[in-house]
Amino acid sequence: MTTGLSNSPSARAGNGEPPPTPIYGYRKFWAECLGPAPFLPTSRSEMEQLGWDSCDVIIVTGDAYVDHPSFGMAVVGRVLEGQGFRVGIIAQPDWRSAEPFKALGKPNLFVGVAAGNMDSMINHYTADKKRRNDDAYTPGDRSGHRPDRAVTVYSQRVREAFSDVPIIIGGIEASLRRIAHYDYWSEKVRRSVLLDARADLLLFGNAERAIVELTHRLSRGMTIGDCRDIRGTAFITRGVEPGFREILSTDVDNPGPVDPLQNPYEGMAPEQCDSAESDGEAADIQPVRIVPKPDKQPGAIRIPSYEQVRSDPVLYAHASRVLHKETNPHNALPLIQAHGDRDVWINPPPIPLETEELDWVFELPYARRAHPSYGDEKIPAFEMIQHSVNIMRGCFGGCTFCSITEHEGRIIQNRSEDSIIREVERIRDTSPAFTGVISDLGGPTANMWRLACKDRDTEAKCRKLSCVFPGICKNLNTDQTPLISLYRRARAVPGVKKVLIASGLRYDLAVETPEYVKELVTHHVGGYLKIAPEHTEDGPLGHMMKPGIGTYDRFKALFDTYSKQAGKKQYLIPYFIAAHPGTRDEDMVNLALWLKRNKFRADQVQTFYPSPMATATAMYHSRQNPLKRVRRNNAPLPVVSKLKQRRLHKAFLRYHDPENWQLLRDELKRMGRRDLIGNGKVHLVPPRDPPKRHRVVKGRGKPFATQHTGLPPRQRK
Repeated sequence: MTTGLSNSPSARAGNGEPPPTPIYGYRKFWAECLGPAPFLPTSRSEMEQLGWDSCDVIIVTGDAYVDHPSFGMAVVGRVLEGQGFRVGIIAQPDWRSAEPFKALGKPNLFVGVAAGNMDSMINHYTADKKRRNDDAYTPGDRSGHRPDRAVTVYSQRVREAFSDVPIIIGGIEASLRRIAHYDYWSEKVRRSVLLDARADLLLFGNAERAIVELTHRLSRGMTIGDCRDIRGTAFITRGVEPGFREILSTDVDNPGPVDPLQNPYEGMAPEQCDSAESDGEAADIQPVRIVPKPDKQPGAIRIPSYEQVRSDPVLYAHASRVLHKETNPHNALPLIQAHGDRDVWINPPPIPLETEELDWVFELPYARRAHPSYGDEKIPAFEMIQHSVNIMRGCFGGCTFCSITEHEGRIIQNRSEDSIIREVERIRDTSPAFTGVISDLGGPTANMWRLACKDRDTEAKCRKLSCVFPGICKNLNTDQTPLISLYRRARAVPGVKKVLIASGLRYDLAVETPEYVKELVTHHVGGYLKIAPEHTEDGPLGHMMKPGIGTYDRFKALFDTYSKQAGKKQYLIPYFIAAHPGTRDEDMVNLALWLKRNKFRADQVQTFYPSPMATATAMYHSRQNPLKRVRRNNAPLPVVSKLKQRRLHKAFLRYHDPENWQLLRDELKRMGRRDLIGNGKVHLVPPRDPPKRHRVVKGRGKPFATQHTGLPPRQRK
């Protein structure tokens, strides 16, 4: 049942590594005889009602406990329950002492710790580092129910409570902090969260495979030290693990002006996707997969140490580049990063779940509601998704500001059509609040369901960061007719009045199947459709890895045509980002002019938020572009880091707000663009402010709003 590590590009391709055990294929632990719990217990009294004397696993989470497959703690808990283990939940404990962490007693196997569905720092602070006064994952939308850096704080309290119990950290916060990372809130590079949390093991990404394998091993008496070969895990060690040889990342992709190096892959076969050069690089300077000779040990890449990347932004960008090139689970090598005299070892990502496995995960016996202890209090995040259905995982878009691909991977994991329809029927039959409207059929991206590389061998060799940038890869299947079939079947379910699509839409993919756009616009838009061109100018778009604005224009033409044919007045609501790395003041002027020409007036606007481990965050910190080969003599990337300039870029998106007019006038004069100051249609801002008593912030024009800066990036496609 071991998942093991090897250098085969794909278990599915049969190149040496045995296929992983299906997550439903393990022999169940003895407690399976107790059956599933209505809710996973959160107190000793609930354990006693279930006849439990102890928990095998306890999960500590920063979110309120909602037993729904959109909440991470519920998925992990139900998956382990499905393996026969007894799982308890400690949700939003008071972290000021260790006592709340003892509420369920000492677990038999381990404590799992997660910050929740959101990074705790993004949950707490706006892009301008202002403290938020709400929390959508807490009853009553109240803030203050989780600490800053929740994974670290919770882990320290668990260690105080149970000094000899293994601590396993995971979720989005731990996943994106698995190596040394730039921390926007302290404005410094922090070390891997493994060391700060003093955890025994870190699980990154969607961790069902890893958590199932790990828990079964521990239940058989193995130790954490016996589990270091599990994919999707990271741990602290000293030196190179047995059976591997070390390769320096600077031999793979050297950031300094040096003499030609001896090829570190000499005698090995580089394998690449046919379109590997479409990102503007020559193939011979990409980190390539190492296929060892029979007499050679598999390789592990050592990236610059924490101390090096902390003091050298160029090495930070280089390390980020190498890490992102090593994320295809079918060809990635282990990574090593020193922190003082210890190493953080990061195994390759897990093999993606097959459709049957993902169906199993989503059809576990979730109660699909909040824990009864919350009474009638509303949990906004649950209210938003309770009647939505997740149809897939992953994203191959590669947007540099987004963390989905770093967390869930680029290979799409799909549910079956039958499983999706069964969940629609379950919502209809069990939710008292259901009014006949399915609020979303989607996921990280609305229209990547069943899209994949046309050839699995090619997919297994590819190291591209995106399948759709700078253009759609010729090896990508873009046919969305299966999705049309799903939509039609879902809205034909008796009792279902409307099926909306609320997840972020890749409009560059949508235009490849006009019939899909017609189906979407005719039946699945509730008046407004949110899409995310993010910018109009090629410079910022190139650094975001987003398509040009011409693709938006093509989609809008289809949208308008099919809306008219359907006899509906419907509007596109485009999202834009201010202050993204690679954006100049002139770019924001041009974006503002585009907004005015198209009569869009933004309500809320998005300012770039440097989240841990994202490629755009590496740009922000290092002023280097890791999408290209990092060189010390590269020209510095324009970065908007000072608060005044960030506010200026944000003001350009809200050019119509009188509160911003003086700031914009001053900047336009400085830029030599006085021609944009005036009262005509060609002008951006008027020459003077209105009298204060007559000021109106909300202007006329087409409706337009952008996503709140703190929500997860699932809709920003």
